[in-house]
Amino acid sequence: MTIDRRMLLRGMGRAATAGVIGAALAAGDTGRPAATARQAHPTGPRAQAAAPWAAARPAVVPRTVWQAAPTRRKEPARTATAVKAVFIHHTNSGNDYTPAEVPDLIRYLSGDHTENRDWDDVGYNFFVDRTGTIYEGRAGGIANPVVGAHTMGFNVGTVGVAAIGSFGAGATVPAPMVEAIAQLAAWKLGMYGVDPRASTVLVSTNDASKYPEGSRTVFHTISGHRDGYWTRCPGAALYSLLPQIRDRAAHFQSRPAGPASTA
Repeated sequence: MTIDRRMLLRGMGRAATAGVIGAALAAGDTGRPAATARQAHPTGPRAQAAAPWAAARPAVVPRTVWQAAPTRRKEPARTATAVKAVFIHHTNSGNDYTPAEVPDLIRYLSGDHTENRDWDDVGYNFFVDRTGTIYEGRAGGIANPVVGAHTMGFNVGTVGVAAIGSFGAGATVPAPMVEAIAQLAAWKLGMYGVDPRASTVLVSTNDASKYPEGSRTVFHTISGHRDGYWTRCPGAALYSLLPQIRDRAAHFQSRPAGPASTA
């Protein structure tokens, strides 16, 4: 998706928005199985639910910053029993935005999902901007395993994290964004005893995904959208950094869990 940002951002109150975001951060708000599993990514140890993989909760800007009105759901939000994997995406919406413009960008993306696609809510569970600021996406999913709409066939038991920007071949992925994605993945996976450098088996729920409905597929616990669906997302540049993100997430899990970071 490409956004006409000049029309989108015309007349917005940038300074006021930046103040709201800063205040939020300062407050710390943070089927039918196949006979054998398909191997999407062969390397890495199997995830072990009993392992102590806890990580500190990062600061998360609540969705009230970008959407004042509550979501009008047709049905109650679905939740899974656990989080087994994180799928990384990019919004493919350009990289020259300012921090104050981010709420309007998220609001635009949410409108596309709810109005043009007729979904109950925005598909991604979280957004991360180029400065490393994390935003709540789908409602109720900060600390809960809320089912999103981000990776066809593999939304149940996973978290969708969207990097705001376009990260195809040759693009530069900002270091703060990479670090924040790693922190977020470490925390969400750690809540369910999952090693970010491990692999896990997910069962496809939709024939429109990369794998037929009911097939069991092995994924890295931190994977890219393209691993589960026919797409280039999250872009070649960001996808190439997934090994680094897994290692950084494992690093964050090596620290004792503590209060939300406000840095």
